[in-house]
Amino acid sequence: MDGGFNMTRRQTHRVTHRLKLGKLKVVRRQLLQRYEHQPLVSCLAGLYGCQWRRYQRARAQPGEVCCSKVECGSFGLLILTFFLSFVFLYFWSEAQNDYNDFDWFNFGTLGFWFPWSLVLLGVAAALFTYIALLLVLAVCLLSEGQRLYLHWSHKIGIVVTLAFSVTATAILSDLWSKEWKTLLLSLQVTAPFLHVAAVALMTLLSWPIALHFFRMNKRVRQVAILGLYLSVLFSLYLVPLGMYSPCIKEAGTLGPPPSLIGHRGAPMLAPENTLLSFEKAVEVGGEGLETDVRISYDGVPFLMHDSTLRRTTDVDKVFPNRTQQDASLFTWAELQQLNAGNWFLSRDPFGTGSSLSETERSSIQNQSIPSLAQFLEVAAGSGRLVLFDLRRPPSGHPYNVSFINTTLQVVWDNINSSQVLWLPSEDRETVQAVDPELQQTAEERGPVQNLTDRHIRRLNLPYSSMSEQQISKYWSVNISTNLFVISQPWLYSLAWCAGVHSITTNSIHLLSHLRQPLFLMTPEEYTLMWILTDVSSTFLITAVFIFHWWRERGLPFWSGSRQAHETGPYSKFRTELSDVWSISNIVIRPDPQGSPTQSATPHLPTITEE
Repeated sequence: MDGGFNMTRRQTHRVTHRLKLGKLKVVRRQLLQRYEHQPLVSCLAGLYGCQWRRYQRARAQPGEVCCSKVECGSFGLLILTFFLSFVFLYFWSEAQNDYNDFDWFNFGTLGFWFPWSLVLLGVAAALFTYIALLLVLAVCLLSEGQRLYLHWSHKIGIVVTLAFSVTATAILSDLWSKEWKTLLLSLQVTAPFLHVAAVALMTLLSWPIALHFFRMNKRVRQVAILGLYLSVLFSLYLVPLGMYSPCIKEAGTLGPPPSLIGHRGAPMLAPENTLLSFEKAVEVGGEGLETDVRISYDGVPFLMHDSTLRRTTDVDKVFPNRTQQDASLFTWAELQQLNAGNWFLSRDPFGTGSSLSETERSSIQNQSIPSLAQFLEVAAGSGRLVLFDLRRPPSGHPYNVSFINTTLQVVWDNINSSQVLWLPSEDRETVQAVDPELQQTAEERGPVQNLTDRHIRRLNLPYSSMSEQQISKYWSVNISTNLFVISQPWLYSLAWCAGVHSITTNSIHLLSHLRQPLFLMTPEEYTLMWILTDVSSTFLITAVFIFHWWRERGLPFWSGSRQAHETGPYSKFRTELSDVWSISNIVIRPDPQGSPTQSATPHLPTITEE
């Protein structure tokens, strides 16, 4: 009887022994899992603050803020720099349509050619990427409950990026303020997608926000952080209410694509204002040709945009003492001595030189300055419209007064007047009376009655003045609109949606292949996109806050103390590691009565940093 009882007792102790060992293994496995998670934290802290060793970092305890006042200021500066560098990068990337103008402006100022626009874009992209990575590291560390410490080298990097972004934005705003209008236009295409991206970013930030919100022990801090977060979030939710885009329109209301007029020909494929350039423009689908006309000293109208010959000819070699002289002061015979193609190969202003064949290169090298008569022959032979700026010769020039009549005579001798969009404003009434078939074209908007009284049939406006309402208003009285210079597909798409009738462009070969606007949706589709984005975000953010509330309510901390329970997930890693070794060294010893007891080794092994 006693023997059976003792046997049953021993079996019970064995079962108890196994159960306790099983529990210890589970606890040990859980702690080791948290230990194995530390390499990620080590990497994050190392990259952000060069804190590669465990003893250099610590978790923020329940009730603590995420960092010291200095580090909090650094984090705020990081956020500010992120937004300012993003604004500049977005501003400059959307200004690509005018990069060529920017580079030629610098050429005129500095005296040599260099693709400054692309360099500026590369620097802006690199600095923004650097700041964005730092911000991602900071958010990840906050999500892990770590206290922030930003290394001094990164603080210098932030200040440099901030100074660059502010300085570059200020300088470009002063020299090139019209690009802000380009940015506003770009938002009519990109705003729906920027809205989705911004809401997604705020949704991701809900994780660290919720984590620290429920760990704060001061109501003021909780209200401040949550109030700021929700204010930004709800503002983003409501942004679409004030959004406008001509590309959000009812199905079936999109008009035909704008006609393409080659700006000085096809300047991406051949030197501007050369016969080869105009032939290329016709070849790739241009419906019109645009150029600039000046009068030589002996009365021959010729094609040249700049007031001097320095940029697009080799005048510095042929006439080295006349590089700054007005182009109209050269005779036609002198102009014919200049090469108008080699500069295109040596400078490659649009980066298209590598795509040229040897035959094309040879043809480019043989280009000279064409006359207006030669240009009109190309247009007349291909049935294309022509649009040109007529530059008045300088004072003292033999044709300073008669340049209009001289030009009209060349037009009448070489092309049908109905193909000419007459742009010069001088003596417009006289010109209209002499040749009513010319399509009178104005360079400024005005009252409809005033334009019709002047027989204006087309407006030639900068693309920055694009307005769907104005275009529609003028078209109601048969005045069409041409915008210049549009070379980017997104800008062409916007002009298409706005009802523009034609554009002047550098990139006919690219835009002619665009079969529909890059961005086009109905109001119903956009409303659905907006609602789904906001509802999905609200659901996910609510779930994140509920999760953190559920997790944190089981982690009490002593009032007025920063000491958390050792079982809490925010206890310091050194404690976690000690727990692992303590459990690993537990020894199970049977007592004299046969029941197992636990005793831990009094000394823990020493752990050294590698």
